[in-house]
Amino acid sequence: MIPRYSTPEMAAIWTDEARMAAWLQVELAVCEAWTRLGRIPEDEMCTIRDKAAFDVDRVNEIEETTQHDVIAFVSCVAENVGDASKYIHYGLTSSDVLDTGTALQLRAAGRLLAEETRKLGRILQRRALEHKDTVMIGRTHGVHAEPITFGMVLGLWAFEVERGLERLERATHQVSVGKISGAVGTYANVDPEVERISMSILDLGAAPISTQIVQRDRHAEFMAALALLATTIEKIALQVRHYQRTEVLEAEEYFAPGQKGSSAMPHKRNPIISERLCGQARIIRGNAVVAMENVALWHERDISHSSAERVIFPDSTILLHYMLKKACWLVDKLNVYPENMAANIEKSYGLVYSQRVLLALVEAGILRDDAYKIVQRSAMKAWEEKTQFGDLLKADPEVTSKLTGAQIDALFDPSYALRNMGVIFERVAALEW
Repeated sequence: MIPRYSTPEMAAIWTDEARMAAWLQVELAVCEAWTRLGRIPEDEMCTIRDKAAFDVDRVNEIEETTQHDVIAFVSCVAENVGDASKYIHYGLTSSDVLDTGTALQLRAAGRLLAEETRKLGRILQRRALEHKDTVMIGRTHGVHAEPITFGMVLGLWAFEVERGLERLERATHQVSVGKISGAVGTYANVDPEVERISMSILDLGAAPISTQIVQRDRHAEFMAALALLATTIEKIALQVRHYQRTEVLEAEEYFAPGQKGSSAMPHKRNPIISERLCGQARIIRGNAVVAMENVALWHERDISHSSAERVIFPDSTILLHYMLKKACWLVDKLNVYPENMAANIEKSYGLVYSQRVLLALVEAGILRDDAYKIVQRSAMKAWEEKTQFGDLLKADPEVTSKLTGAQIDALFDPSYALRNMGVIFERVAALEW
């Protein structure tokens, strides 16, 4: 069953019809290869081209008896082709068809995911440049640190998405590999040229050595790339959830007219999409673990990986495609509140400029350790007494012996902390999607 959160274009890759269509592509490519090598007469190949077809319901009906999906599929195709069907599946094992067909599906899925990832990157880049001068407080350990801009946050996410795209494209290439090498990969009953020709027709790579299957480290890499991209989306969503907290409210999800936040509390505006994305990332990470468990199989293969892959490949690609679309919506329509960002900076009594004061005292000739103690003394008092840090510094003789009141005031200017941000946004602007 295709999940309710599926997008039509991704779901279409994983239907029974699409899966068997991929198998038929493989079978026909192999027959074309045999024809070029003289094994299949051209007139018989014409019959195969014209008549090769399947019906999902009929395949399922045959499988009720055979209890083997590929045999049921080949039998169904043979019913349509007639006598020329004796050449279909010649020299192959089921996994030649299954794994090569799966490569076609994963390649198609990977391309769709890459397309949506680029869209997310472009949105992040645009909004980063939009907010390059929107000053906010940077936080470490959840505590006020020093001023940054919201554009820097968005730019950071954009570069992480770019790395996710690179991993995804690299992993899609790694998994776009098939094999036509027979029961244990020895080409005992199939000419290696058949593999070369058929993979060329399908525009897939060929495994240099296979067993009965394409080795699953490739698929584990693909799933790991999906999991990392989903985790980046979670990172974005988790940050939005923090920004939307009532006590912070520096940004929040778009809340549409007529939308409801709670069945009990009419005032609620909850970050439901961000929370959904955080939960869904856990599923894809879990599926990546399953893919890694599938790497170690008995000898030339067992079948323990197969049943799991029928779940994790469609579920993960469909879910990540949905997550990417929702992440695009989230960032594109995100409400940003610069006035709240400015107000929140003031909630820490000017303490965010403590490093600037420390360095000014060092520049004035005080040893760093001594300067640190002087600044920290006033900083702790500001926290405890909820007093402006600058006023406490101006009342400290050790500070005023080195700095005038005007000099102290000048240290509380956020533009100093942000003076080198231009180089960051040059890099953001240079991103190409």
